[in-house]
Amino acid sequence: MKTIYRKSVINEGRSLAPWREQLNEVIFGSETPAGRNFDVLLIVFIILSTLVAIIDSVESLHNQYAELLNILEWVFTLLFSLEYFLRLLCVRHPWLYMRSFYGIVDLLSILPSYISLFMPGVHYAAVVRILRLLRIFRILKLSVYLNEANLLKTALYNSRWKIMVFLYTVLTLVVICGTLMYVIEGKEAGFTSIPRSMYWAIVTLTTVGYGDIAPNSTLGQIAASFIMIMGYGIIAVPTGIYGAELIKTVNQANLSNEACPDCGRIGHDIDASYCKYCGHNLADLPSHH
Repeated sequence: MKTIYRKSVINEGRSLAPWREQLNEVIFGSETPAGRNFDVLLIVFIILSTLVAIIDSVESLHNQYAELLNILEWVFTLLFSLEYFLRLLCVRHPWLYMRSFYGIVDLLSILPSYISLFMPGVHYAAVVRILRLLRIFRILKLSVYLNEANLLKTALYNSRWKIMVFLYTVLTLVVICGTLMYVIEGKEAGFTSIPRSMYWAIVTLTTVGYGDIAPNSTLGQIAASFIMIMGYGIIAVPTGIYGAELIKTVNQANLSNEACPDCGRIGHDIDASYCKYCGHNLADLPSHH
């Protein structure tokens, strides 16, 4: 049985040498025991290498285990470099693989360590390796759930203009509220400029409230109270927009695009027995066979 990767254009074309075909089956396939074991081992290495990068960012642990963490980082980098080279070696179109999503992620997962030789600290960007865990959808046969992710993506895309209008409105309020607080409070209360006051307005409208800047005057506190209350009303708007679009997208996914043979209208439920417009029997439609 061919895998998803086998069906892609990356592996279509001329035949490879037998050893390259076998290598391809192990690296890109998950149907055979060898391919599945390779994928599971790869996931373990990805998780461990990500943990190493995270632990290395903790100063106390870095000072105590710097040498060990550095060795582990380079071991994982060399292993992933070898894996990337083998992937290019066993596909029919290496350039297409390099340009694919997984190809780019694989390359980005090893570049930070090499760049860190010239720019110290860049190696922390290696946590991008966590994106490689997306392969778990293929390994665990979870690809069917990608349809659910597509519904979320479609709903977000369809509601993009409504959300943009909402964000423009919020930005306008931020400018107005920030300027107002700058005028009321002034530099003495920490509102040293309109941009800094706008930062306070964003923190307040989103109900985060860091507390690093706060109004001192009575008038400023009254204005801040209104802005906070406004924030509770505003924060629910994008959720409503996206939720309504998601329901609409889900409903459309459950509708048939086949026309009623009597009135010619579409939009029936997939499991509908009769046309909701004219009452005609839909049993003859191909989707009801």
